[in-house]
Amino acid sequence: MSLEEATQDNLSYIINDMADKLQVVNRSIMDPEDYDLAKYDEIKSLHEVIQMKGQLSVSEIQVFVQELGNYRK
Repeated sequence: MSLEEATQDNLSYIINDMADKLQVVNRSIMDPEDYDLAKYDEIKSLHEVIQMKGQLSVSEIQVFVQELGNYRK
């Protein structure tokens, strides 16, 4: 799957994948509809970092979730 293009489908995929990797229990905070497509590149960059890191500590998870909050509409 190519995630290069900023589409709503790609954004949804990225947000849902990050929610899985970050083990988010309250999925309502990770609703793809709540994220700004104009911030796609920033969100995609966060996704790439999460993919590269693999295993995340609790504090890292908190930081990523907080950062994602900055990109909500």
